[in-house]
Amino acid sequence: MHPMNLLFDLDGTLLDTAPDLHNTLNHCLKTFDRDLVSLESVKHMVGQGARVLLEKGLKATGGLPANDEFEELVTLFFDHYRDHLSVHSFPYPAVRETLDHLQKSDCKMGVCTNKPYEFAKTIIHDYQMADYFSVITGGDSFDIRKPDPAHITKTLEMLPPLNGPSVMIGDTHNDIDAANSAGIYSIAVTFGYSQTPANQLGAAYVIDHFDQLTGILDEISRHHLEKAEGS
Repeated sequence: MHPMNLLFDLDGTLLDTAPDLHNTLNHCLKTFDRDLVSLESVKHMVGQGARVLLEKGLKATGGLPANDEFEELVTLFFDHYRDHLSVHSFPYPAVRETLDHLQKSDCKMGVCTNKPYEFAKTIIHDYQMADYFSVITGGDSFDIRKPDPAHITKTLEMLPPLNGPSVMIGDTHNDIDAANSAGIYSIAVTFGYSQTPANQLGAAYVIDHFDQLTGILDEISRHHLEKAEGS
């Protein structure tokens, strides 16, 4: 495999973080005397940051409150989640083994997530994955975020330059739309949180399990090399 720059989404791609987000959302809803929501429904609310997750949870249980009450709930959400980031979350199967292999193949890897940077950094550290990633950017790292392609291009600029291709691996339209607009390869995972089926997101490739990633990256590497030689 030719060394390449690889960007990974976090929630629903590297880690199943829905259980801890579900716990915090229900904590907020309970405080506000709302009905609780299921873990399965939360999985389809994740991907655009905590404020949007809270909005969706409130809309699903009776609607948005007044703005000042909503802001109080946002503060409550962040305070609770900060203390419960890594209680029930877990890496998807074969993530560590795959990252090990890619690191040994001299790929440069980063995380590009809409999660706040500090939360993302803490979670990656908590699950002993920090050594794999040269850079982490969150939804608050720049004045834009996915699906804006600048979130990807600005993150790639922070990685050491390579002659190989760049690839974004993610689970929702935010990841795939941003990658496609940035002009890089995109890989969608089927096990994440997207309401839209992964094969309908417009990704160049789709995987059902992390142990399929290396084979797809080998294919991308060959394709990139052939294209370079033919130009």
